[in-house]
Amino acid sequence: MTTLAATAATKRVWFDEANIWLELTDGRQLSVPLAYFPRLLHAAPDKLLRFELSGGGTGIHWDELDEDISVEGLLLGIGDRTKPKAKK
Repeated sequence: MTTLAATAATKRVWFDEANIWLELTDGRQLSVPLAYFPRLLHAAPDKLLRFELSGGGTGIHWDELDEDISVEGLLLGIGDRTKPKAKK
């Protein structure tokens, strides 16, 4: 873990058709494909916008979508770590 990743915080979040965008408090902008997070990729646009910044901007939380993303994880290239349910 680098200090730049560990201390990163978000001040603004927005979306385009394929990406989540973050503006960090230090001025950096980050774009991550929604495909990294299937719950976000398949969510209705209005549900994408119902998030809250957590931990002073170090995380993003969607209560309705049951999704939590850390800014540090995004900077380190970490996507969704949930395991898909096995099909019967």
